[in-house]
Amino acid sequence: MAHVGSGPPTYDAEPTSLPPADPDGLDDLVSDTVLDGARYGTSTLRAVSVRGDSARYRGEPRRDALLTARFGTAEEALVLVAMATGARATPGAHRAAAEACRWIGRAVGRSHARLAEDIRAARRGDLKSGLHRLTDRSLGKLRASAAEQGVEPEDYTASLRCLLLTADPECRTRVFFGVGDGGLFRLRDGEWQDIEPRVGDATGEPVVGFGSLPHETPEGDRLTMDLGITTPPSPYEPAPAPPRAPFRFRASVARPGDTLLLCTGGLADPLRGEPGLCEHLTTRWSTGGPPGLAAFLADTQVRVKGYADDRTAAAVWEA
Repeated sequence: MAHVGSGPPTYDAEPTSLPPADPDGLDDLVSDTVLDGARYGTSTLRAVSVRGDSARYRGEPRRDALLTARFGTAEEALVLVAMATGARATPGAHRAAAEACRWIGRAVGRSHARLAEDIRAARRGDLKSGLHRLTDRSLGKLRASAAEQGVEPEDYTASLRCLLLTADPECRTRVFFGVGDGGLFRLRDGEWQDIEPRVGDATGEPVVGFGSLPHETPEGDRLTMDLGITTPPSPYEPAPAPPRAPFRFRASVARPGDTLLLCTGGLADPLRGEPGLCEHLTTRWSTGGPPGLAAFLADTQVRVKGYADDRTAAAVWEA
């Protein structure tokens, strides 16, 4: 298997050990690799999730999960790619990631007609606020599942990163949203651009009522979560909940020839840390059109010493 950088990685290039299996819990098994693809409108999609070298060596399940789904038909269809990464060093990480993808998939699927309409009409403010709510509800379901299992929420959680595109060939708006680490990159005219939205980046017009209430008034008075009623501080109050990772959103218009890449930290980190990987993918993806599934798998598996996490990626080539 190809590698870039100062030398070959320490781990073997191919899987060595399978995760342990429970005969009464075979539905819980996670395959080493998932590969998918499609073509709609002017875009060609490739998506992959691969167990990292470290997990392969240790016989641990892939913590990354991948969901690709089409809702609706013909030019009204909406395509969702969702990827999630479970918390490191927790036994249910792979289950939490898969559950996060399922919850956001259900939420998007039930609202797909409105979402597709908003994307075609470029209602970025409505999209941002609506997708924020859907993401919060989906991750809230994950926290509820943790409570049902009797585990701590931080031990049953996941980052969640999603991409939406319509099948309408006249619509080139591509929507990213999610919570947690990873990367959003664009290959345009032979150059990679890191377009991961920073915390606080706004896309589109402000939305009245969007977001959470402030924790306090400008005068410093604390507010309750629901009613905005000022309450005095109390020494008997429970410890505050840990802060949630910020919601990220970007709606961008693709140009012919662009390649958009959404990925989890397992691929984003080496892309940012090893120029040779960017150069390799530029050479592979700048000419000749979208790769086939096998070629895309090989491209995203190019190894870099010091980076051994799961890799999950979705790339969209624009005709």
